[in-house]
Amino acid sequence: MEHEQVRIHTGRRSGLPVIIAVHSTTLGQAIGGCRLKAFPHWKDALDDALRLSAAMTDKAALAGLPHGGGKTVIASDGPLSGERRRAALLDVGDAVEGLGGVYGTGPDSGTSPADMNVIAERTRHVFCRPPENGGSGDSSPATAVGALAAIRAVAADLGRELDGLRCTLLGAGAVGTPLARLLTEAGATLSITDVDDRKKALADELGAGWLTPEEAPWAETDVLVPAALGGLLGPDTVGRLRCAAVAGPANNQLTDASVADLLHERGILFAPDVIVSAGGILHGFGVEIHHETPAQIDARLAGIGDTLATVLARARHAGTTPLRVAADLARERRLAPVPAG
Repeated sequence: MEHEQVRIHTGRRSGLPVIIAVHSTTLGQAIGGCRLKAFPHWKDALDDALRLSAAMTDKAALAGLPHGGGKTVIASDGPLSGERRRAALLDVGDAVEGLGGVYGTGPDSGTSPADMNVIAERTRHVFCRPPENGGSGDSSPATAVGALAAIRAVAADLGRELDGLRCTLLGAGAVGTPLARLLTEAGATLSITDVDDRKKALADELGAGWLTPEEAPWAETDVLVPAALGGLLGPDTVGRLRCAAVAGPANNQLTDASVADLLHERGILFAPDVIVSAGGILHGFGVEIHHETPAQIDARLAGIGDTLATVLARARHAGTTPLRVAADLARERRLAPVPAG
């Protein structure tokens, strides 16, 4: 057990399990989003919280932020709306407040900046509320900007430019949609898929190709760009890939770390998602906690590409995987904390 603490509550209002995993506070307050999702069993939600909070520790360290990693997961028993959704969010607020400030939460899959307003009724340790309520708002566009910087670094590592690079985007949601626009503006040859076939309108607007969710991950492309939920790549799927690289903002793309070795054996470059997806936290916490200027945040977002380029170069020199190098680099940074501010 490498986590500092894990709290599992049955929400007194909603009756739903609310799980908070605090992985590390070595660099400072643990941060991590609030995920609302249906699970077959609450223990599956616990596994999700443990995995995502550990990844957030590395993400914050690699992004140069003085924070550790945490995660909130509401284990829903189905779609939540109305008063029961509000009840679950208030239960989260109580659980976060009960930790006394060692952890702060924000939006994640299944929650929004508006939901953070509800959580804020019970705790001040909440981030990315709408700007009109004093928060930094939706961090998805910043996540997309950071992902573009990472894909640019991957292209350079492949000896390519973004212009003409074939990219297959898996997911046209809150992050995938602005990323699709940025890739198109940069000249990439783009194909898009989403489980919602209404998103085909985005592909038509951008002049991009449209693929079904069943065919897209295995289509021939230069860079596969996962931008939805994780868990796509496992021992049974790596062999089907027809790409030179995988680089996208989805969290936890690999079913476990050993899959990075399988990708390496196949000669497929894997850009660690803890680096690629860091734009959101750089924006949200840069604005709300560290009071950085837009120029400072833009520089941090561009720096995602620099960090990834360093990791890729070290991995090539050592003959190992970028994922292993990223984990080692994150550990180095945790052992030498970055001063706040």
